[in-house]
Amino acid sequence: MKTQHFIDRTPPIPAQRPVEDVHHGVRRMDEYAWLRADNWQEVFRDPAVLDPAIRAHLEAENAYQEELMAGTALLRTHLFAEMKGRIKEDDSSVPMKDGPFAYGSAFRLGGEQPRFFRTPREGGSEEVLLDGDAEAEGKPYFRLGGVDHSADHGRLIWGYDDKGSEFYTLRVRDLATGADLVDTITDSAGSGEWDARAEGFFYTRLDANHRPSTIYYHRLGTDPAADKLIYEEADHGFFMNVGGTRSNRWILIGINDHETSEYRILPADDPQAEPRLVAERETGLEYDLEEGGDVFFILTNADGAKDFKIVTAPVDDPVRANWRDLVAHEPGRLILSILAFRDYLVRLERKDGLPRIVVRERETGEEHAIAFDEEAYSLGLSGSYEYETDVMRFSYSSMTTPAQVFDYDMRTRERTLLKEQEIPSGHHAELYVTRRLMAPAPDGELVPVSILYRYDTPLDGSAPTLLYGYGSYGITVPAAFNTNCLSLVDRGFVYAIAHVRGGKDKGFAWYEDGKRAKKAHTFSDFVAVARHLVAEGFTSHDRIVAQGGSAGGMLMGAIANMAPEAFGGIVAEVPFVDVLTTMLDASLPLTPPEWPEWGNPLASEADYRTIAAYSPYDNVGALDYPPILAVAGLTDPRVTYWEPAKWVARLRRLKSGGNPVLFKINMEAGHAGASGRFSRLEEIAYTYAFALKVVGKDHVDPASA
Repeated sequence: MKTQHFIDRTPPIPAQRPVEDVHHGVRRMDEYAWLRADNWQEVFRDPAVLDPAIRAHLEAENAYQEELMAGTALLRTHLFAEMKGRIKEDDSSVPMKDGPFAYGSAFRLGGEQPRFFRTPREGGSEEVLLDGDAEAEGKPYFRLGGVDHSADHGRLIWGYDDKGSEFYTLRVRDLATGADLVDTITDSAGSGEWDARAEGFFYTRLDANHRPSTIYYHRLGTDPAADKLIYEEADHGFFMNVGGTRSNRWILIGINDHETSEYRILPADDPQAEPRLVAERETGLEYDLEEGGDVFFILTNADGAKDFKIVTAPVDDPVRANWRDLVAHEPGRLILSILAFRDYLVRLERKDGLPRIVVRERETGEEHAIAFDEEAYSLGLSGSYEYETDVMRFSYSSMTTPAQVFDYDMRTRERTLLKEQEIPSGHHAELYVTRRLMAPAPDGELVPVSILYRYDTPLDGSAPTLLYGYGSYGITVPAAFNTNCLSLVDRGFVYAIAHVRGGKDKGFAWYEDGKRAKKAHTFSDFVAVARHLVAEGFTSHDRIVAQGGSAGGMLMGAIANMAPEAFGGIVAEVPFVDVLTTMLDASLPLTPPEWPEWGNPLASEADYRTIAAYSPYDNVGALDYPPILAVAGLTDPRVTYWEPAKWVARLRRLKSGGNPVLFKINMEAGHAGASGRFSRLEEIAYTYAFALKVVGKDHVDPASA
């Protein structure tokens, strides 16, 4: 494979300082282990304490990628302007009603951060509760966490992260004066949940290793050091969160890993109460609670309900012995979420690969589905502050249809369009074609593929293609409207999403068939989709740029080793590429909770060998890789910066051929990249410019310059 469209420059070459480890009798050598800072916990909180030698190497990487991408500066400017032009700068949400007010969020012209507001339902002027731009002023990084008003509408809990490390600070705002109280909570997970009287709130605290290990209650006006410990999770393999019900009656403590869940509840008007266990954790048992007055509706996979069913239990004694089936399990119909109202129960489910909303009348059990016309689309339930209402809200979009927000009257079945995503620069849906393909995998399974292209794109095997994939944690990538990808599609690209195993696109079994011992299906599915797009005449292998982030970045590393010849370029964003090393390190923030997804190589030799067989870093070889771009953030607690740093160094040392490997690291951000909406567009413009450069379409039309 020949070097394409990149200048020849010498990349950074970090020192090799081999470190050996032995597990299950297998010896491994890691020549770049030193790139992991010994004080990584402190670096997440204060990037200035990073080892100068590591910082020098990362800055050299940034200088190298800037040099190789310098010729795309004008293109990136154009891409950014196009993508920004598709965003309504002063966009706002449709306010959600709650008692005497309706609450919403909006952006101002040129603003990076949202502002939160409310308006009186009986008429009156808008009141700004929190201005994100004002709070972010002077900070190189700023991201808002949860924003939650109290039931008496007098105060607001809000959270923010100003490092990118996801250690959030919580503040409390008095809505009568607009001033923050002295109450300040550090090291939180990002949000709080008010008690019933708004005298204090519950929150999740992160430990030094960034694990949500404790739930506390803070009474307003008291010293946070004296906050009451409500619950502590001793098992480091579980995540934890705290929330409430819309009736403001119950506080819910959710405890889960990727295959097991447990809930504890306490009355919202009695913060001193001991949390009560709902159903004891049992490996493989998952359940979620939704209050429905005198009952809890419980979405669960209990009793072999692989695609989930809905049961009820009395709120006063919701133990498993009292669970009663309401909506039976139906194989192939995956129930995704539920939302309860006084007279109705709404569920979002996926059947035959497409989502649908089903409304059930609680008194009669009568059900009806909300119909949609397009071949492929995305749906979402928008939630509600209110319980005693006949109106529910949902969102709809497709790859050609901008997002729409509807209110739906469950009694009259009338659908009211409240808002349609406005594209200031204009959008003509008739110019675009969306299709759903099925690509045959090596074992005979059919992998869904969602594709988008302009009607006038020649499908003669020459169209450049961006092929996106994820395939982990059961997450389904929706066939939703994406204004950004139009900048590629309008330049002749086919934009494709590979719905590979490891997601739940074809039900829960699709997820199970792409995890742990069967993880290789995720990778072979993605390669199969690339080959199918070529076979069907859409593109050629040297015109396909693969893209994925986080666990999808791990997919990128795996397919680079498995089939480098199948791709013209690869974009790996915050890539989880050093899987084996990370899963062997129980001190890292997410390692114990991740074992159910990937396996525990510390305890199991079989898991060790399974992960070792695909872990991208461990399988880099003397292969002719296509051009590769890795993108990361220094303070990322999910995929630590040293994973892509080590991977890039090893790729450069071992690969054959002359194609470059670029590493761009944001020294002031974490897993989610830049925090502002427009700053994020600059990062997307960069990755798109790389894709365009790979396929030789990085020129700028002089007429548009």
